[in-house]
Amino acid sequence: MKKTAIILGATGLTGTLLLDTLIKDYRYDTIKLFSRKKIDGLPSKVIQFIGNVIELENFKKDFTGDEVFCCIGTTAKKTPNKTIYKQIDYGIPVTAAKLSKENNIKTFIVVSAIGANSKSGIFYNKIKGEMQRDVLLQNIKNTYILQPSFIKGNRNETRTGEKIGLVVFKLIQPLFRGKLKKYRIIEATSIAKAMVNLANLKPLSQKTLKSDYIKQISKIK
Repeated sequence: MKKTAIILGATGLTGTLLLDTLIKDYRYDTIKLFSRKKIDGLPSKVIQFIGNVIELENFKKDFTGDEVFCCIGTTAKKTPNKTIYKQIDYGIPVTAAKLSKENNIKTFIVVSAIGANSKSGIFYNKIKGEMQRDVLLQNIKNTYILQPSFIKGNRNETRTGEKIGLVVFKLIQPLFRGKLKKYRIIEATSIAKAMVNLANLKPLSQKTLKSDYIKQISKIK
């Protein structure tokens, strides 16, 4: 039986690649997007629900399917207001997880970040950590939290600090061996492929996956 996938964050780097991957995947006959803006030129298998996703609970009756892929994320530059930042990076994924639980969706996959820690003194890492904690509290059967390091890919926006970080990280990649492999740069395409694979593989016991493991999962065919 064909499946229905839900995507949050389909206009971002990873979300765009994920959407393209799912459109081409014969296992899915319906893809639901929940976003602020409509994406033009998509095939009929994609259904778009447009509105304020910060108030995602308003979409409860349409938030039904087999799997949820959450690629929501902002930056301090785009969202300097910390209250709004938390509504996006914490509020949307956690509300999505709660709706998934209420609507009996068995698989929830969310992109976080490698520094996520609910006890961190760094605001942005703390928010990601709190999000992870409260997503896991929903006890959705197949929950996976991806914690990539620097993500490489062609963005539609300029992130100067991130570009500098990527250059530095690229130079020191050879030093990241053994336990440090989790800090290696990862392609956004690998994250998108890993998310789809996680939704279709036999459930894993490991719920939190870092860059090195994400890359391994992405290679499974």
